[in-house]
Amino acid sequence: MSPAADYRTITDLDHVRIFNLLRRQGTAGQLPAQAEALAELIDAADQVPPQQIAGDIVTMYSRLRVSDADGGHERSLTLCYPADADVAQGRISVLSPLGTALLGLRVGERVRWRGADGKPGELRLLAIEFQPEASGDYTA
Repeated sequence: MSPAADYRTITDLDHVRIFNLLRRQGTAGQLPAQAEALAELIDAADQVPPQQIAGDIVTMYSRLRVSDADGGHERSLTLCYPADADVAQGRISVLSPLGTALLGLRVGERVRWRGADGKPGELRLLAIEFQPEASGDYTA
């Protein structure tokens, strides 16, 4: 299941910022495969103003509680831009396969992706611990 095939909602601000990030990554048709997948996802997603995004949807800089597919291991992750990514700290770049898969996901949904090493992964979104828009920050 590719992330672009899923129904997603993102903020129009996240769309603009990610579009600009992708534009800096390369010209159309010359993006790395993961950047192409992200471009497809944001192009297919419904866009809403930051003030109207539901509090149970992953936006940029949201802190999430996720579990492995079997529900065993839980952890917190924060979706961020590449410059702020630090896997050891749980900060996942939106340009990574997992980061792309998380963008626009709704609490309770499962996400599948294929890592850079080709191995499949699956997580369930248990909760959003922090979403900038829900806290009144519409410019994060």
